[in-house]
Amino acid sequence: MAKVHYIAQEAVLVAIDISKKRNDVLIQIPGSTRRRRLTVLNQRAEHDRFIDQLKSFERPVLAGFEATGNYHRALAWRLVDAGIETRLISSMALARQREAIHNGWDKNDPKDAQVILHMLATGVSQTYQDPLAAGLADIQELSKTHEAVSRAKTQTIHRILTHYLPLYFPEIERFLNSSRRDWFFALLEKFPTPASITALSPEDFSMAVWDIVGKKTSKARLINDIYETAKESIGLPIPIDSKAIAMFRMVLAEARSLNRQRDAIEAEAEALLGGTRDYEALKQIPGIGPIISLTILAEAGDLRRFGHHRQFLKFCGLDLSTHQSGTFRGQTKLSKFGNARLRKALWMAGQVAIRQKENSFRDKYTRYIAKDRDNADLKRKALSAVTAKMARTAHAVIKSGKAYRPFYEGPVPGGRTSL
Repeated sequence: MAKVHYIAQEAVLVAIDISKKRNDVLIQIPGSTRRRRLTVLNQRAEHDRFIDQLKSFERPVLAGFEATGNYHRALAWRLVDAGIETRLISSMALARQREAIHNGWDKNDPKDAQVILHMLATGVSQTYQDPLAAGLADIQELSKTHEAVSRAKTQTIHRILTHYLPLYFPEIERFLNSSRRDWFFALLEKFPTPASITALSPEDFSMAVWDIVGKKTSKARLINDIYETAKESIGLPIPIDSKAIAMFRMVLAEARSLNRQRDAIEAEAEALLGGTRDYEALKQIPGIGPIISLTILAEAGDLRRFGHHRQFLKFCGLDLSTHQSGTFRGQTKLSKFGNARLRKALWMAGQVAIRQKENSFRDKYTRYIAKDRDNADLKRKALSAVTAKMARTAHAVIKSGKAYRPFYEGPVPGGRTSL
């Protein structure tokens, strides 16, 4: 913090309030009581003029801004590329500072620029890590696109399960063991109604879907079971050439397409990161697979930049906070002020880990709920503790460069310490 204060005292302070079309800028030059105010449009010529103006001061420049969607990325990259020191202003901290300084909750762009300038001068800011400069752009886009495709796929499958199947073929749902099973959607795309199946003989139906079902145990029995299920179905008698069935097939094709997109992204991620030290180290941790490893690296970057695991926990929003006033003391809980996508990934990893046969995460969860195994609130707290442990473990594995150990063996009473 002392270093930040020193830089702020010596440098030209530049506060930037970001918006889609224009940016309000406030500049404070050391030794001067006057502040320069200007507007920078999000155009190449305007960015060039702004960068040249900052360089003309011929002294260190410290620029700060609040992340606003993705609108800050272009100007931030230009600042970083020009060698200008950049700082990120927390949205929560900015709101609290604005209320404290102006004694009100109202806001506007010039007022925000004033507050950002004050936060730069007092050192209340965060280091900005530009994804493009840090080499994280490809990883982040893979991770975010995978999340978007997975969400769209989940919505599409829910539509199939809650709308189309109850109407046309409700009994077929029991054969869907996993949303990744493309054969199920391929079969429905070709035979969307029970009548389209029973129009064929059992032998002809088996020949028609034999290659669709793929390599499965007891394939003949499975195909026969589907045929017998179609004979007893209560689905509506919709003609196979109707517009309703055409819409059903369109949604099925969308589900298959989204599955292929997700598989392609996962293959790209493995090709990009496979064999790298951090990626392989994270996959050794129980509950963390390729996609969660990708998300951690995309959202956190190099975990070695966090000097202590508490800094990483705070970055994830997994640090504990308590509201206290006078004699009142609120409940201690997770702050949730950090990176939401990173926190979600670690939470999901914890859920997977506690369901595995044996590991330290499952052991911690079991010990936490031992007092009351049916207490839902205690289970939630236990999973939160496991999530925090997952974050600490991920940080330790990458920072230390040592392989993950399933259990840490401490001092043994009456024996030697096992390393």
